[in-house]
Amino acid sequence: MNSTVDWNVTDLGDQTGRTFVVTGASSGLGVAITRHLAARGGRVIMAVRNTAKGDRVRDQLRAANPKADLDVRHLDLLDLRTVRRFADDLRADGVIVDSLVNNGGIGMVARRLSPEGVESQLATNHLGHYALTGLLHNRMAEGGAVVTVASGLYRMGRLDLDDLAAERRYSPGGAYATSKLANVLFGLELDRRLRAAGSPVRSLVAHPGMAKTDLDREAALLPRMVQSVLGLFLRLPIDAAVAPILYAATEATAPTGRHIGPGRPRRPRPTFETFTGAAADTALAARLWDRSRQLTGVDLT
Repeated sequence: MNSTVDWNVTDLGDQTGRTFVVTGASSGLGVAITRHLAARGGRVIMAVRNTAKGDRVRDQLRAANPKADLDVRHLDLLDLRTVRRFADDLRADGVIVDSLVNNGGIGMVARRLSPEGVESQLATNHLGHYALTGLLHNRMAEGGAVVTVASGLYRMGRLDLDDLAAERRYSPGGAYATSKLANVLFGLELDRRLRAAGSPVRSLVAHPGMAKTDLDREAALLPRMVQSVLGLFLRLPIDAAVAPILYAATEATAPTGRHIGPGRPRRPRPTFETFTGAAADTALAARLWDRSRQLTGVDLT
């Protein structure tokens, strides 16, 4: 049964002295997440594919909040070389991460492959974040959090570990949903492994619901009539959409093992949802973990 907590972005506490890494921080949800964390005094490392765009967003946020502590750094999740360079740079600078928000991603694109031969949406949205998390794991603060941003569309995903290149069947929407299933499986498997190891770091999975962002990739997967209804009644303002993600990234009481979402559109608040379907397949999660380790060369265990 789902449960809720009465919390919104105005309840976000003082984040002074804390460091956050937010992937995809130059657009959509990432901008809003960055804005709220910086407004509460947090240092935000903006991990972005396009640093020129990242610089523009940083300058806009600083215009509204001159004290914002923002650091733009290059990270292309599709290119594992940049993931390693990003992590190496943080290590060289002595950065300790309080929360890693795995938010960045791509969606609804034509089929192409990563250098490792993996379909690009799965490679970007999952593999890049798996590698980043593994490379930063020993840079996490005690009690730190890894927040994987997923989607309710994980239920539509079909993960075939024998066809990660999507050669047998491909659709942009189906591949996106599969990448979201992989996000969920990763976040849950990471939680299980961290707890088994007695680690003080936590792994949480959150989602924004149907947010009013500039990408609209999730709504595009739904029938046209449903899209119209969402547009009229159910699309969430950006601050309501990022509230579950901010809650997961900053609240020590946020639960692991649940899908933390915005709840009812008419009265959004962090809602702790039970995972269903393939997300509950622990054997599939373990197999995905092993394949991710093989493909990235990063061992998180």
